[in-house]
Amino acid sequence: MNDHARHPNRRRLLGSTAAAAAALALPALLPSVARAQSGPRIRIGYWPVAAGLPFFAAVGKGYFKEAGLDVEAQKYAGAQQVMEAMLAGRCDGSSNGTGSGNLGVGEIASPGLFKIIATNPSNAKYVLDQFLVPKDSPAKTIADLKGKRVASGPGIQNKTLALAVLERAGAPGTTVTELPIGQHVAALAAGQVDAVYTLEPTGTVGRMNGTTRMLEAGVIARYILGDAQAPWHGGSAALTTEFIKKYPAETKKYIAAYARGIELVRTQPAEARQYLKGYTAIEGPLTAEVPLASYMLYNEFKPADVAAFQKFFDLFTEKGVFEKKLDVASLLYKG
Repeated sequence: MNDHARHPNRRRLLGSTAAAAAALALPALLPSVARAQSGPRIRIGYWPVAAGLPFFAAVGKGYFKEAGLDVEAQKYAGAQQVMEAMLAGRCDGSSNGTGSGNLGVGEIASPGLFKIIATNPSNAKYVLDQFLVPKDSPAKTIADLKGKRVASGPGIQNKTLALAVLERAGAPGTTVTELPIGQHVAALAAGQVDAVYTLEPTGTVGRMNGTTRMLEAGVIARYILGDAQAPWHGGSAALTTEFIKKYPAETKKYIAAYARGIELVRTQPAEARQYLKGYTAIEGPLTAEVPLASYMLYNEFKPADVAAFQKFFDLFTEKGVFEKKLDVASLLYKG
């Protein structure tokens, strides 16, 4: 059996990624970009999950502007689309919350594509990932979802992780369909699916409107990393290597301003939370209810953190999503 036959998921993903990259590269689809007097416009892709908060806050608080930077926040339907835009040269980086596994696929498609400047490790304490069910569902554990209709967020990272957790939690063979994250609560409320593997703020939205309940949170740390308190580096803020090489001074200023966003979330979470509005499905008083992920800058990684990140990436190699082993340490920005 040839390599393509053994890894149909990877073949399909890389094929679609290449096609998307080619399409995105068409000059007709590339808008003219106004340049700030002080330097280039820095185009950062994000998708509407709570883990992107440091970026949202840095934009909202004016940290990038104070650093003399012109930063454009580009919203995408999923992390895979952010990666494809980076591949195509349509954006210069990603915010936190962008799937690290999706970025890894881009790295394999185009070696040396990016460097990670920060991650958003989550677990049972710092909640991001979770399984939700309708409020009145009889399910008590993930094992109870065996044979049920389960959905995940879009993209290869979400689906691969959902399937792996179901398998390891006692529900092997359960089918998972991809569904835009903004539709998860409505799909559960309407009875279209029995459960979803999702990311915050979805759980908060469903809990606050009384339609869903959390079955279990921190599932990747528990079932993939083997420790409910282990750091799952599921999302990463990154800059393309091309941008870093072309604009070294702006790169350092950008990272310093981004770090201010992380510091705000760490030290003044109530102040930071307001910037979920406009970027996620959370509005008004509900912003105070969303659990926050943790954050780790590239220069804060310890060997144990790199090892946990590597274990996560090794799952994607094991499942055939990555055609080769990716060395996490080599993907971290070095400063």
